[in-house]
Amino acid sequence: MLLTGIITAALPLAAASEGGEEESSNFLVSPDVGLMIWTVLAFLVALFILRKYAFPQISAALEKRQHLIEESIDSAERTKAEADEILAEYRERLKEARAQAEEIVARARKNGEAAERAAAEQAAEIREEQLERARKDIQAETARALQEIRREVADLTVAATERVTRKTLTEDDQRRLVEDALSELDFSSLGERR
Repeated sequence: MLLTGIITAALPLAAASEGGEEESSNFLVSPDVGLMIWTVLAFLVALFILRKYAFPQISAALEKRQHLIEESIDSAERTKAEADEILAEYRERLKEARAQAEEIVARARKNGEAAERAAAEQAAEIREEQLERARKDIQAETARALQEIRREVADLTVAATERVTRKTLTEDDQRRLVEDALSELDFSSLGERR
């Protein structure tokens, strides 16, 4: 329909150009009233057709496009708000995780120090026990050595007495001589050495 209106408006132009060169040069300078009416009429028909059929569809398409753009903007704003919330939540969880990690490290440090102290205390106790055992062993060995020395001294005393007196002593005499000899010896200095 639009095409037919344009063709009808163009027909008088084509007829005018065939009429002669003189008319065509005047056509631009002095317009024909009939041509103007047909042009205005074609323009009005084209405008009516465009307004009746094309403009509503164009307007609807533009409105639809506007709504789509507005919805996209709203959706983008909602997505941005959600992303900001998720980011804030992530940062909060990261802070909590860091705090928990620091707490775990502090607890591990405390436990390590406590274990180190306990190990040091246990080592000290073991060392003290070993020292005490060694002291007891030394005392037992000293007592045994003193006992052995006493026997040796007693035997030597008996042998020396027999040689001096050239006779054999009775058992009571031997004991008395040994006890006298032992009482004169100072064994306390041997027991104190360690």
